[in-house]
Amino acid sequence: MQKKKTAIITARMTPQTKAEIQHRAKQAGMTVTDYLVTCALDKEIIQVNGLDEILSELKAQGRNLNQLTTLANMGRIQFLRSDELIDRYADLYQRMTGIARGGR
Repeated sequence: MQKKKTAIITARMTPQTKAEIQHRAKQAGMTVTDYLVTCALDKEIIQVNGLDEILSELKAQGRNLNQLTTLANMGRIQFLRSDELIDRYADLYQRMTGIARGGR
């Protein structure tokens, strides 16, 4: 359940500082409000680069798997060579592990 945000804080700053905060929030993929609250409450902001490409591939694999499952349930396919599918998932796993370790 999301809490309703009703309290307001006003801050004065230079246009350059405002632009920098907006830039950093955008880089973190956050709204300015969420970014400022996270920073002010000493929460850690973790930004992971390189996941967009992997997530796109993972979504495509998921769609393929759903289509194959549907065809199997309809009785339109009975045998599936899963070697390629397993290899693609193994590749995605290796890439995600590399990103998690800080590499690419």
